[in-house]
Amino acid sequence: MSESRIMGYARVSSAEQSLARQMVELKKYVPEENIITDKQSGKDFNRPGYQALKGALGLRRGDVLVIKSLDRLSRNKQEMKQELQWFKEHGIRLKVIDLPTTMVQLDAGQEWIQEMVNNILIEVLSSIAEEERNTIRKRQREGIEAAKNAGVRFGPPDKGFPEEWESYYSRYKQGEITRKYVLEKLGIHADRFKYLKKKYEAMKKGQ
Repeated sequence: MSESRIMGYARVSSAEQSLARQMVELKKYVPEENIITDKQSGKDFNRPGYQALKGALGLRRGDVLVIKSLDRLSRNKQEMKQELQWFKEHGIRLKVIDLPTTMVQLDAGQEWIQEMVNNILIEVLSSIAEEERNTIRKRQREGIEAAKNAGVRFGPPDKGFPEEWESYYSRYKQGEITRKYVLEKLGIHADRFKYLKKKYEAMKKGQ
């Protein structure tokens, strides 16, 4: 069985940002040559450094991964939960410097403690992710309702009535021409005709 390794991962969101502070903290626990870095957004896990860390030459069962804080993995709580599950299933211990309970040195036979910590982290992140999704949906509903109350119309822009609509509609209502004839002449489909008819009749009724 190969000897377990201690790896580190640091991330900032753009090339202009500095990794210095994370590196200082990580080097207290990880050899510098074992620290993988990315300068890329945490919106997903499609980052070269992180993918290398999880690739064939990266983390192995029994290894330890050290990060400064959980959001260095991702800012998406649901995806972060999935990553924690992946570490658990592959026998990789995650240490988070900002979460002291994950940094505790475990003696042989105390692996159940790490299992408990992992389960707690996954459960907490699941709850946070669900709460965030509910909050986002609630804000979207409230925003849409407020916009509607303010007169904002959703959906495709209203193109108004086609030229000569009144003439064709009047002849259609009098039975002089068929709906199919109106559709062909105005270049509209049946659903559009139905919408325009309803709108036009409501407008006339309100006059």
